[in-house]
Amino acid sequence: MIKNMGIIDRFARVIIAGIIAVLFYQDIISGYLGTALVILGFVFVLTSLFSFCPIYSLFGIKTCKTK
Repeated sequence: MIKNMGIIDRFARVIIAGIIAVLFYQDIISGYLGTALVILGFVFVLTSLFSFCPIYSLFGIKTCKTK
């Protein structure tokens, strides 16, 4: 996998995932919507760890610096 995510994009995804987790565990969001958002947050964290977003590769988007 070739990296296609920059540091700002990765940081933003981790922050969003953290906010979703806090809202879910405080029961501000719940039910199916809460579960779907937690899954989305998990995907955000995984893509941030690997610096690779499959959707970005489909559309040819790169937010990282290229050499």
